[in-house]
Amino acid sequence: MSKNLPLLTAAPAVRADAARNREALLRAAAELIERCGVDDLTTDAVAARAGVGKGTVFRRFGSREGLMASLLNHREEEWQASVISGPAPLGPGAPPMERLLAFGASRLRHHREQATLIEAAGSTWGENYAVLGFVSLHVRMLLAQLGVQGDLAYLATALVAPLGVPVLRQQIDHGGMSEEQVLAGWADLVRRVV
Repeated sequence: MSKNLPLLTAAPAVRADAARNREALLRAAAELIERCGVDDLTTDAVAARAGVGKGTVFRRFGSREGLMASLLNHREEEWQASVISGPAPLGPGAPPMERLLAFGASRLRHHREQATLIEAAGSTWGENYAVLGFVSLHVRMLLAQLGVQGDLAYLATALVAPLGVPVLRQQIDHGGMSEEQVLAGWADLVRRVV
């Protein structure tokens, strides 16, 4: 006599208190970062602010880096939502060139604002391929709408690369360029590709 195997489910249900704790920890971390910066953020302070034990931080996120990566994921989701359905020119409704230039300006600002958090997330965030995939696909779609010929996947990757945190750090923090100069150079590159 054989037993029926249990059905696989997509993901185990999260207990309501665990979901509340996760949200409270993310909110506490964001508030503390706003007040004292990423470098001075401790898991003890986050746990105290959220009203939970320090062990809860590690159960929910695995490490301080995991907490930073989860906070980044949340902010990245918000940014992606503005690209998908936000107001033009970043969101739909503007001509493709306008959207592409708005994308570059928005991505540069987003990375400059999140740079310390990205670095604090370390290898837990690392080369986030899902994020890179979304960003590259969006640029590739806009290039196609603009009628650009050639290897659009490669061209999209080439246009996204200068907006990455390490390149921006090199150009702005160490190279003496302003954000405006970097953005003007990026816009020039876009126009040359198009």
